[in-house]
Amino acid sequence: MTMRTLLPLCLLIAISPLCLAEDNSAALPAEPAGMKLIFNGKDLSDWDGDKRLWSVKDGVIHGETTSDAVAAGNTFLIWTGGQTGDFDLRLSFRCNATNNSGIQYRSSRVTEGVKNDWVLKGYQHELRNEKGFPNVSGFIYDERGTRKRICLVGEKAAWEPKTGKQVVATLIDEASFQKLFKIDDWNEVAIIAKGNRIQHYMNGQLILDFTDNDPKLALSSGNLGLQLHAGKPMWCEFKDVRIAELK
Repeated sequence: MTMRTLLPLCLLIAISPLCLAEDNSAALPAEPAGMKLIFNGKDLSDWDGDKRLWSVKDGVIHGETTSDAVAAGNTFLIWTGGQTGDFDLRLSFRCNATNNSGIQYRSSRVTEGVKNDWVLKGYQHELRNEKGFPNVSGFIYDERGTRKRICLVGEKAAWEPKTGKQVVATLIDEASFQKLFKIDDWNEVAIIAKGNRIQHYMNGQLILDFTDNDPKLALSSGNLGLQLHAGKPMWCEFKDVRIAELK
């Protein structure tokens, strides 16, 4: 074998591990040490919300609004067992398509000028039973804030103080998301937040990577909550809710 033949082979061997690492970077990491269940599957211990709307059914958290049981504004089932600073949160959800839900994190509780006793403000992982961009599960919404849809599914982006959102890469396109997401079924969500960087995963794949570089708007710690949205009657369910604090 000549040196001319050997050189490409050596380069291939040297480069392959790097390529594999890059290919696997979109995969959800293994669960970290210290992951703990924060829903016991029996009752809403360590959770606070409107008892008309939230319950446990068949071992899962069930939130539902009806024409008789109406949400007075967006309302949340709030975890009282801790805060979300740097964390790794994992759960499964399903909901119907008449409205939308969300997972609130690093959020503050609002008690003035609101219509119910369970209101949160801050980062929200949007939950929807839809497949068409941009109205899909996974984008970051600024609940009760000014930035609204901070970062959309598929975006690797940063928010800068002077220029706002700057998208630097595409992580997943609409066609790929439609294959990934399960309509009318359980979907697995992971949210990993370290410092000012937030990553959202859906069914094991990275769908959003956001860095908040605005010192006045970025959130570093706060409450965790599950949303029932005001408006049309809806239901949402959650199970296998677990979290680890990241050191």
